[in-house]
Amino acid sequence: MEIKVLGPGCKKCHETENIVKDAVAAAGVEAKIEKVSDIMEIAKYGVFLTPAVIVDGEVKVSGKVPKKEEVAAWIKP
Repeated sequence: MEIKVLGPGCKKCHETENIVKDAVAAAGVEAKIEKVSDIMEIAKYGVFLTPAVIVDGEVKVSGKVPKKEEVAAWIKP
């Protein structure tokens, strides 16, 4: 599983990254988590509101910090 957290580095972006890491650890799934902060790279995903989370190439949320429960639902095996 590949998870990307998109955001330029704002407080909400860091919070989203921590939530994703916590949810992955709690679920016990194996996932590569990548933080993408380059604006041009973020735009390639069609994301214009950050923070955003992409799981296996699919945008799951954009423009808000997801709840840990939401992330857990996206990554459950």
